[in-house]
This record gives sequence, structure tokens and C-alpha cells, in this order.
Amino acid sequence: MTKQDATNTGKLWGGRFAGGPSPELEALSRSTHFDWRLTPYDLAGSRAHANALHRAGLLTDADHAELLRGLGVLGERYAAGDLRPDPSDEDVHGALERLLLEEVGPDVGGRLRAGRSRNDQIATLFKVFLRDHARVVAGQVLDLVDALAQQARTHLGDGGTEPTIMPGRTHLQHAQPVLLSHHLMAHAWPLLRDVDRLADWDARVAGDSPYGSGALAGQSLGLDPTLVAAELGFTGSSANSIDGTSARDFVAELAFVAAQVGIDVSRLAEEVILWATKEFGFVTLHDSWSTGSSIMPQKKNPDIAELARGKAGRLVGNLTGLMATLKALPLAYNRDLQEDKEPVFDSVYTLEVLLPAFTGMVATLEFDAERTGELAPQGFSLATDVAEWLVRQNVPFRIAHEVAGACVRRCEELGIELNELTDEQFEEISPALTPQVREVLTAPGSVASRDGRGGTAPVRVREQLDELVARAGVLRGRLA
Repeated sequence: MTKQDATNTGKLWGGRFAGGPSPELEALSRSTHFDWRLTPYDLAGSRAHANALHRAGLLTDADHAELLRGLGVLGERYAAGDLRPDPSDEDVHGALERLLLEEVGPDVGGRLRAGRSRNDQIATLFKVFLRDHARVVAGQVLDLVDALAQQARTHLGDGGTEPTIMPGRTHLQHAQPVLLSHHLMAHAWPLLRDVDRLADWDARVAGDSPYGSGALAGQSLGLDPTLVAAELGFTGSSANSIDGTSARDFVAELAFVAAQVGIDVSRLAEEVILWATKEFGFVTLHDSWSTGSSIMPQKKNPDIAELARGKAGRLVGNLTGLMATLKALPLAYNRDLQEDKEPVFDSVYTLEVLLPAFTGMVATLEFDAERTGELAPQGFSLATDVAEWLVRQNVPFRIAHEVAGACVRRCEELGIELNELTDEQFEEISPALTPQVREVLTAPGSVASRDGRGGTAPVRVREQLDELVARAGVLRGRLA
């Protein structure tokens, strides 16, 4: 073994060093404990690079075939769980090169490094990895949207049942009655926008393969980056080699979308937690999607919703840490960028575990329509309907607002709800309040009157559901 070999074991550098790195530096630099999951992507990139070298006349047919054979063997061993990095391996790239050299020998295996730097290598395969996982997450988000849409359809009613009505809230106080279906779809639309963001992100990343950027200045061996890009599923290659190797906005952008998904899921989770309490009593959790207590036999805990709420903070933290790492890096590549992987790895795997469980919980929620309907008109939530009824009677809205407020005040004095005021009491408050005002003093009448686009009237909500389902289908097509 030569001195060069001794300083380069498991690493892709070392020739200009008289000795190997200190154990402390090796421990700090080692990344195989988290980047080993990139192995299939690294091998795919190496196959594409071998093909590029062969096309450029830098590999003989025999060497090309032997490299592909060796890479195939490593892929099979990885799939079988029989491929492991050594403690001396610095990262996934060094480990796989060492293993390839063992498989095909240094004369053939040593030719693969030509025209390629770890800098463009990792930037390329990281994009391929994230594109794959972003599509998984997007599909899971759409599954959640489907579950919400199905619940919305169930509670829209049909020829034999009435739509489920619930109290709509602002500031967590009773505001106006709304259809439960309308409320559930208010959670589905933000999730569709998240999928839209993922699809936009994927299209943008697909057009910018960093392969061929080298360390930062490009490569001089006549390799064709566009063919490699196409082989790896890209639609184009980087226009600037410095940007190609040093840009990590694609990581930050995906981390943001992951955090936003977490936030959108967390908002629904918080409501499920509230709705499942005795005080609300809106919903019952299915046994399969809830847990019990180690000491209190009666408990049925909304653990999935609580974990979703907790993991949203974790996803936001991953984004924050990543942005802090990137904020002041000079061009081009810096070793700080080793820190870009763990946060986003954690984000995508967190969502890939969370979303199926959360979807199962949502799909099996059992709503108490009688309870939600009973509470819908309470808390004077029909006061706005009174004011708008007066407007339709040609009363200026400012006066109508005052009159409706006076009705609420009278109800508070008497300890009753708006619909319990008598005709005489209405007339005492304002002569404009004729008995016909009772048309809007029911929750069904209130929701039926909200028939503008985007409103909670059943006819509009049915249209909205069709629109939601169609939009989800379009997005599934974009991600196919």
C-alpha cells in the first residue's frame, strides 16, 4: 500500500496529504449514518456517468460493461441488505467507490471518477431523491384530501337526510352556522395548494440537473450533461456550474412546503382534539385510530391528532435550521452543505409516516350531527342573518347592525336565544322586525341563504365538492 492509498481509505481525496485525518475530524466529517439512504440514487448517477464516459470515448466497451456489472452487483447487495459502509468511509460516495473498486478492481473502477466531483454528484442525486419523495408526500396529501371529500359528501345529505350543520367560529366563538361539509373542505383546499406547490417545485427542479458542473467550473472531458440529465429523469441541465453545485434553494423550498403541510394538518388536528372533548362532543374517534391511558380506563386519546400537532413544530424547526445554515454561505460549495440533508430527510420521512395515520383517523371520524345541529344557532349566531334580513327590507346596514345588536342584548337580559324572542319583543326593539324575520332564525335557513359562490348553502357546497374532487384529480395527473 502506498502512502497515497493510506491517506485515502474510504475517501475521495488524500493525495496531497502526508497523513490521514485525525480521529476527531473523521468523526465530525462522517455522514454515512444519514446519507447511506442515498445509495440507490448514487448508483443510478454512477451508471449514467459511466454511460457518459463511454459515449465520450473515455471508457472502452469492456470497461463500460464491467463498470455497469459492478454497479449492478452493488445495487443487488443493497436491496438485499448486504451492503454496509465501513467506519473508515467518509460518506456514501466514498463508500460506494471503495466497494466498486473491490468488485471490479482499481484499473476499471478508478476510471469512474473522471469528469465528476462530489459537488455536482451530490447536488444531482439529492434532487432525484427529493423528487421521488416529494411525489410520495404529494400522493399522501391527496389521499387526505380524498378522505375529507368523502366525509364532506357523507354529511351533505341526500334525498332522505338533511345536511349536517355546525357552529362556524371566529376567535373560537360562535359566529354563524355553516355546513360541516363546508368546514371540512376549508381544510382540504389548503392541502391542495400544498400539492400544487410540490408539483411546481418538481417541475422547476426537473429542469436543472447539476450534473456536469464539476467542483464549480464545469468539466473539460466532452461529457454531455443533457443526456445524463434525461437518463436521471430531468428535463434540462444547469445553466451555471457554480449555481449548479452550490444552490440549495431547492432543499429549502421543499422544507418550506413540508412545514406548510405540517401546519395545515396541525390546524385540522387541533380541531379534532377540541371536537373530541366532552365539552364539544362533535366527534367520536374510531378505536383503531386512538389510544387509551395506562391508569384511566375511560380514556380514548386523540394521539394521532396530537402527534400531528407536535410534528408540525418539528417540521418548522427543520426549515428554520436549514435556512440558518444557508443564510451566509459564499459561492460555491462549502462543507456546511453537509448539514442540508438531515433536516429535509427528517421532514419527508416525518410526513410519510404521519400522513397515512392522519388520513385513517379522518376517514373514520364519526360526527354527532344532532349535537352540532343543536349548537349551530346558539351563541346568537343568527344575529348577522337578522341584520341582513333587515337590509333586504331596505334598512341601512348600519341601522340594521344596531338593531340586531339590540336583539342580542335583549336575549342576554332574558337568558334566551334569538329564535326565542316573541313577535312582540321583536316589534318593541324595532318596528322593522316583523314576524317574517323568523324565516332566517333557523340554522338551515341561515345556511341556505348563503348562496353566493364559495358560500355555505348546500347547493354551493355541492358545487364546491365537485370542484375539489376535479382539482385533486388534475393534481394526481400532474404527479403521475
